[in-house]
Amino acid sequence: MNAPQHAPAFTLLPEQPPHLPSAPTQGWAHCHCCTGLARPQRRHFSALLGLGAASAICPALAEPGSQEGVNVGKQSALTRLVPAEQLEAAAAQQYRTMLQEAAQQRALAPAGEPQLQRLRYIAERIIPVALPWNPRAKQWRWEVNLLGSPQLNAFCMPGGKIAFYSGILVKLQLSDDEVATIMGHEVAHALREHARERMAKTTATRVGANVISGLLGLGSLGDTLLSYGSQLLTLTFSREDESEADLVGLELSARAGYDPAAGVSLWKKMGAVNKGAPPQWLSTHPSGPSRIKDIEANLGKVQGLYERADKPQRRWGPPEAKR
Repeated sequence: MNAPQHAPAFTLLPEQPPHLPSAPTQGWAHCHCCTGLARPQRRHFSALLGLGAASAICPALAEPGSQEGVNVGKQSALTRLVPAEQLEAAAAQQYRTMLQEAAQQRALAPAGEPQLQRLRYIAERIIPVALPWNPRAKQWRWEVNLLGSPQLNAFCMPGGKIAFYSGILVKLQLSDDEVATIMGHEVAHALREHARERMAKTTATRVGANVISGLLGLGSLGDTLLSYGSQLLTLTFSREDESEADLVGLELSARAGYDPAAGVSLWKKMGAVNKGAPPQWLSTHPSGPSRIKDIEANLGKVQGLYERADKPQRRWGPPEAKR
């Protein structure tokens, strides 16, 4: 009798990406811009978000829009066309399905994986300073997970559902400050509700005034969770969304005690990977040199925040390429 075949354990850099049909296509690089697990291993961060945790990290946190820090204006009124509760519920359902898909393929990092611990530690510092940017964020059940895939990607879905692909950590050999830059950027998309705004604009374009009126009246014309989920799969952020997320992310990383200047080194690494030929997904993103220029122009607005911020007590180096 042949010995039973065991599935391979989680690896940081598999040769092929897992098949994750429930993973959104938007994100850092995908906007056109253990043993068998009974259930996905994930961690909720709501316990960390009390006033005590927030004050320990950011005792002098100013409200967004004040003179210190970046200024990106108010959110679009169009977001009212899409109920936040339904969108966040759809995102949570999609995220759970994605984690199940990853777990079945041994592509979901176990809790003891050092790089997952690294991501969760950085998130524990970023989340408290993110709360003033969106009143709903205090209610979100934040999650952070690591997916074993060679792809260069990361995202934060509505409601604070964060995922990093291991390829972006390994291939770019990211420092903690650079990881915080990416995480801050993706969290900013959720805080500023860019997905909700994009979907609302699509709704306003495709339907007439009567349907819009029905939506605002909370009638029976709203989309189901399934239809919201399908839209999340193919959502594309605009250049304006990306630029705004860069700026908000810059402030979040600074307040969390991570060097905001890491955005410059990060985009130089991205440029080196792309070898001067931006892939298709960058078509709706500002170019690398443009982003570097914008970051450098705004560093002065957040430098004081970074200098006063409590610095991380734990640091990780980049992961080894072969694991």
